[in-house]
Amino acid sequence: MKSFRAALAAGVLASATWLAGSTSVLAQEVTLRLHHFLPAQANVPTHVLDVWADKIEDASGDRIKIERYPAMQLGGTPPQLYDQAAEGTVDIVWTLPGNTPGRFPSVEVFELPFMMTNAEATSRAYWDIFDARLRDTEFADTHILGTWVHGPGIIHSKEPVETMENLSGMTVRAPTRVITALLTELGANPIGMPIPQVPEALSKGVIQGAVVPWEVTTALRVPELVDNHTEFGGDHALYTTTFVLAMNKAKYDSLPDDLKAILDENSGAEFSAFAGRTQQEYDAPGRKLAEGNNIIELSAEESAKWQEAAQPVIDNWVAEMDGKGIEGQALLDEARGLIEKYTAE
Repeated sequence: MKSFRAALAAGVLASATWLAGSTSVLAQEVTLRLHHFLPAQANVPTHVLDVWADKIEDASGDRIKIERYPAMQLGGTPPQLYDQAAEGTVDIVWTLPGNTPGRFPSVEVFELPFMMTNAEATSRAYWDIFDARLRDTEFADTHILGTWVHGPGIIHSKEPVETMENLSGMTVRAPTRVITALLTELGANPIGMPIPQVPEALSKGVIQGAVVPWEVTTALRVPELVDNHTEFGGDHALYTTTFVLAMNKAKYDSLPDDLKAILDENSGAEFSAFAGRTQQEYDAPGRKLAEGNNIIELSAEESAKWQEAAQPVIDNWVAEMDGKGIEGQALLDEARGLIEKYTAE
């Protein structure tokens, strides 16, 4: 009898252990791997991606677990990130469409010279264009969760840039095809490179400057590597760069409806606006760290000269889009109208 009771107790204990394990498995139904190119401590991972991922996990009662892999920890290079999501190598990526030049031509409208006003308004306009034009065309091979831009682009350089003439012949890092065209038009010698390569390129003298927003300069140690930073006055910034948070389509489609709903509720227009706004908010701490350096603030009048000199980049882009079967001027006018609308709100 005693042995029977012992066996029964052991069986109950084993069953309880199995049930506890089963409950744990059921509670965490989906694991999603999020891959990106910046260090984990940089502003976007810390204040945008982690905030978003934590909200998803909390809203799902931990039925969704989002594993975060910064700094290309899952392999590959930054230009390969979008295809990693499209092909299912990873589940979600944060990346720049401009890392693959010419693949997402319509998105380039937001990277044109002196197009953006602020990151939140421009990100809202970007989502509207994506939702109306690009969801089933240029981005049809992934499920897009967010579209946004960073704050005003700044020139960070070893030598002062107070006029366009100062930029002449300077080798400068450029993030995208459009910005490469802009810097070329302004007289610089642009070199395309992913942002993680900027510190080494500056320290070794491969480049004499870089165009990046203030918020990323802290992670890249830019104020330690250059002494000069050129800002632009007026209502529109020199440039910005577009981003997407993209998910493997098959992975999204495989989720149960209630988990899809959680992703949907925490993605889209409002998330895009939050991401753009948050990136620009962290320009201020980055700028403050550079206060011991030479911060050059161009007047609205001087900025207007740069804007006029950059107009051929816009004209050439419109003509190129027309050649691709995209009505370039119509897209440009629509994007400008949306940016102005959201800026005024």
